Amino acid sequence: MIDKPELKRKTRKPSWLKRRLPSDPTYEKIRSLLRDHNLTTVCHEAQCPNQFECYAKGTATFMILGKRCTRNCGFCAVEKGTFGPPDFNEAERVADAVELMRLRYAVVTSVTRDDLPDGGASLFAATIKAIKNRMPTTHVEVLVPDFKGERKALKTVLDAGPDVLNHNMETVNRLYPRVRPEAAYRRSITLLGQAKEISPEIPTKTGFMVGLGETEEEFITAIVDVLAVSCDILTIGQYLQPSPKHLPVVRFVSPNDFQELEDRATTLGFKAVAAGPFVRSSYQAEKLYRRVVDQTCG
Repeated sequence: MIDKPELKRKTRKPSWLKRRLPSDPTYEKIRSLLRDHNLTTVCHEAQCPNQFECYAKGTATFMILGKRCTRNCGFCAVEKGTFGPPDFNEAERVADAVELMRLRYAVVTSVTRDDLPDGGASLFAATIKAIKNRMPTTHVEVLVPDFKGERKALKTVLDAGPDVLNHNMETVNRLYPRVRPEAAYRRSITLLGQAKEISPEIPTKTGFMVGLGETEEEFITAIVDVLAVSCDILTIGQYLQPSPKHLPVVRFVSPNDFQELEDRATTLGFKAVAAGPFVRSSYQAEKLYRRVVDQTCG
């Protein structure tokens, strides 16, 4: 079961959300590499609970287009405000880091830049091409904003040839005004559908947070909505409040409930699903991509 609106809000984290931070020299090595190349990761900026694990494994999700977002979502720890024009040298710096890290799979995301005419799509495309030129065998997944619904911007990204196009829904329709006040539920659904229309061979992916007050019925409706536009990959994770200024957690979902959600989504028809308290949209991204490829080839 997911959240029931009448449940009392909890503030203390349950035992399954407490984890020991790993001790590994690779973590500091990756931090130094990113700092030396003046690169930003969503791992750090969004306070991802998996950053120690991922850095220790030599992986990271690169965040382009600056550190500040033009939107003000109630769940997000990324700083708000504008950051100036895009730095197109950033594409080569990301490619440098991917090469130095010898990544087989790179994830590139961004802040939302509603102040830019194309929402930053051209820098996404430049970054994909830079990585592919430098590391032809590296797979590239992009986690894109909604580009204010501009199909041309989406096509710019897809024409650059990413291996996965990810756009997070984040929450159910009813909660959008509170959780994502400057976004639109149907606009995000439409983007996922348009991605399949433009490049049907590229797998699409989306992610949801639970624990914000959604009901089970609302959540199932939402994942059925994204299935209706042929979305291939789904991630489901626990919402964690970044600070007292952000939306509170309504409920902590148990690991058993996450397993039920993963089983339900798989039964409904997603080709690859990851659900769990610490799952985030780029967590085990290569593994999920491989599942889709294996099904397609099979």
